[in-house]
Amino acid sequence: TIVCNYLGYVDKEIEVTSNKRLTINMEEDAITIDAVEVKGSRISDKQKESPLTIEALDNIAIKETPSATFYDGLGNLKGVDLTAASLGFKVVNTRGFNSTSPVRSLQIIDGVDNQAPGLNFSLGNFLGTSELDINKVELVVGASSAFYGPNAFNGVISMETKDPFFSEGLSAFVQAGERNMFKGAIRWADIFKNKSDKPFIAYKLNFEYMQADDWVADNYTPVDGTGADENNPGGFDAVNIYGDEYQNSNDFSDLPLNDPVGLLGEWHRTGYKEIDLVDYNTKNYKANAALHFRLQPNKDLESPELILSSSYGSGTTVYQGDNRFSLKNIVFYQQRLELRKRNRYFVRAYTTRTGAGDSYDPYFTALQLQQNSKKNREWSIDYATYWQGTVVPKIQESDYPKLEVYIDPETGEIITSFDADAAHQWLEDNHQQMLQWHMESAAYADAGAHASGSMAVPFFEPGTERFQKEFDKITGTLRSEGGTKFFDNSALYHVHGEYIFTPSWTDKITVGSNMRLYTPESKGTVFFDTANVVIRNFEYGMYGGIEKAFWDNKMKATFALRADKNENFDWLFSPAASLVYTPTANNFLRLSFSSAIRNPTLSDQYLYLNVGRAILSGNLRGVENLVTVESLREFFSTQDASKLDSFNIAPVRPEEVKTFELGYRTSLFDKFYVDAGYYYSIYDNFLGFQIGVDFDYTAVGGPITIQKIQAYRYAANSTNRVTTQGLAIGANYYFYKKYSLNGNYSWNKLNKVFAD
Repeated sequence: TIVCNYLGYVDKEIEVTSNKRLTINMEEDAITIDAVEVKGSRISDKQKESPLTIEALDNIAIKETPSATFYDGLGNLKGVDLTAASLGFKVVNTRGFNSTSPVRSLQIIDGVDNQAPGLNFSLGNFLGTSELDINKVELVVGASSAFYGPNAFNGVISMETKDPFFSEGLSAFVQAGERNMFKGAIRWADIFKNKSDKPFIAYKLNFEYMQADDWVADNYTPVDGTGADENNPGGFDAVNIYGDEYQNSNDFSDLPLNDPVGLLGEWHRTGYKEIDLVDYNTKNYKANAALHFRLQPNKDLESPELILSSSYGSGTTVYQGDNRFSLKNIVFYQQRLELRKRNRYFVRAYTTRTGAGDSYDPYFTALQLQQNSKKNREWSIDYATYWQGTVVPKIQESDYPKLEVYIDPETGEIITSFDADAAHQWLEDNHQQMLQWHMESAAYADAGAHASGSMAVPFFEPGTERFQKEFDKITGTLRSEGGTKFFDNSALYHVHGEYIFTPSWTDKITVGSNMRLYTPESKGTVFFDTANVVIRNFEYGMYGGIEKAFWDNKMKATFALRADKNENFDWLFSPAASLVYTPTANNFLRLSFSSAIRNPTLSDQYLYLNVGRAILSGNLRGVENLVTVESLREFFSTQDASKLDSFNIAPVRPEEVKTFELGYRTSLFDKFYVDAGYYYSIYDNFLGFQIGVDFDYTAVGGPITIQKIQAYRYAANSTNRVTTQGLAIGANYYFYKKYSLNGNYSWNKLNKVFAD
């Protein structure tokens, strides 16, 4: 006899007399009772009691966000700025910093750093995880190095994916919208049980695809701060046209007004619109597979768990950095092996590798197209030659004022006069004619070779077969070999372990350690790794923290200390301490001190990237004998060498921040939640850049001869202390059981009173 029972059904005894399959029907055992309403808070106790500012999106909030994606929804959180560098690349910044290269923020997925190794920051969620697999997102605002390590400088975006042991089955979604937008994702998770009917293996599979037509960069107004405006007949430097930048050799504005050659004024070379150089067809693929093994399944949640996970991301988008970059067919691989026991320990090892695919620099591509057609000097000469040979005679034949020369009969002196007012009026009246003559001069210069022996060819016109062939050649050749294509086979290898003790004399002690190896490889297209130069960068660190509650758990104190060492820099320490006081239920007053360090990125150390107007360079060893741009301009104007102002730049070193924070959280009437906080941060060795010119000349018994001139932008630390402060307040109001009204306000200020 066997007894069958199940929740909600009457027990049933069955006598088994054979080995045949049995069909068992059970009777419901249901009792109708009064409805029970369970009230719970969407704001977790952990979030309320945290000594730091934590913003969160739970599973429900992710589904309910009014934004297009959960990542866009982060922009609605308190103290968060979301920048859309392109349709496929969204960037999260905190506490007033707003950059498309968020090197001061750390983004982790299940404890794994999501950065692209060659960039040292994450490309938003472009190479992240599928939206269907996101369980929770926490944003730790402020300095957080003590437990999160270097680069947790201004914030940590911590994503937690769904555990297949708890979230099984099939799920999928499809989205469509304007600009040819389509997005779809599918997730499958399942569990295998052992002979004891205990789950011991779970797995999940994720795939997501997105496509859209990115926003077109079609701002053709003059760049701010440039000389020529839209009324200049010779053109101007337009924002999204590349190759039309100002050149000193293309400016005759200093010639006297009575010289028709000087009416050339300032003229600009025919450039290329970004729309003709960039692939705006954004595409994004994400895939993930994970296996979870419970090593002691009889312990259920208390079982140690082994996790093997592999993630892949790929796509095409536009990245706005120092230049506009076309990221085309980039790839991202990440493998993780982890052994963990919940709330006790973990040992996590992972590797990340990226590939640049067919990515290239559109701006430099435009310059290369121009140079492959005709060198700048030759183009300028042809332009001026046409003007002098064809346009000047027409001006002389017109009613343009002439220079009058006569001899003073009394003194015998030669007198000259010129009606400048009439000349200006003539230029105003003949603006369209001047515009036409400049267009003719540009067409002549664009037409190809005019001088004997010239190797010039006609302008590569977008949309033609000639253009496409040359474009493909340039973007298919590495930058280090004369093209504009990037190569990136960079990787990082990371190991991290942590253990939590719960001794009787305190609540919790946490200790941990990690180490990381960077292996950047760009073949000279990004870093200074040509001529068989191999770049390696190793860093490691260790940390510990203690937590103790006092006064019947009304006061909680924490202290943590972290030590980090990068092979290129000295040991650095990041202490943190906090007090959280809970006078009554749902009222939390917090006071904290936190600190963080940020090691100079690989770019800060090893970058070597020519962006046209300057070379962007890392600065690991320091730089000497540069001259300022301002003094060089004055030197060219006066020919006085004493005007040159030279300076040196010290080697880069880690950036440090210390933050003091005071905050208050409360819940009112079970419906209203308020979180307010004020912070004050002190930055030392703030990392930025300095611009200088490597310049040399000779002037022995004759005119000045330039030996070398090259502008550089070097990574550099500020020599001054930088301070920032700010406050933020957020409120959540829950009503009618299914509705919520949320709002926040942030104020941030950079206390900068110096020019550095």
